[in-house]
Amino acid sequence: MNSDRNLILLRGLPGAGKSTLAALLSENGAYPVFSVDDYFIDPQTKEYEFDYKENHKAYRACEENARNALRSGISKVFVDNTFTLLWELEPYLSMASDFGYTLFVVTVENYHNGRNIHSIEFGLSVVFYEDLFPVVYVFAYDHR
Repeated sequence: MNSDRNLILLRGLPGAGKSTLAALLSENGAYPVFSVDDYFIDPQTKEYEFDYKENHKAYRACEENARNALRSGISKVFVDNTFTLLWELEPYLSMASDFGYTLFVVTVENYHNGRNIHSIEFGLSVVFYEDLFPVVYVFAYDHR
């Protein structure tokens, strides 16, 4: 693995803050961010128009965009999706291996007003599952 090549998958439920975090981590567009949602954004109106019948095409388009970025050797590539099912992660696991990228899976959870059932203070908690891949849990909160 080449440590200066990183594929970062941002996973979490809708509204958790994945896209916001992706923009921040990608240095506001200096590095590419791909999402299944991109497929459903109308190029003219810039409005999100989801169509479940097209979902499989959206997944393939996102995978292909990420694959092309990895193939070109970009040092950091971000993918912002829910990744709730293992099959959604599998293509990216293969891509990271095929192109010599270190894979990070970042789980974004939004705890409104900093409250959560575990009484954990707001912050960043890092857990590594070195037998598979590092997982970073990012806890965000709505301070309003």
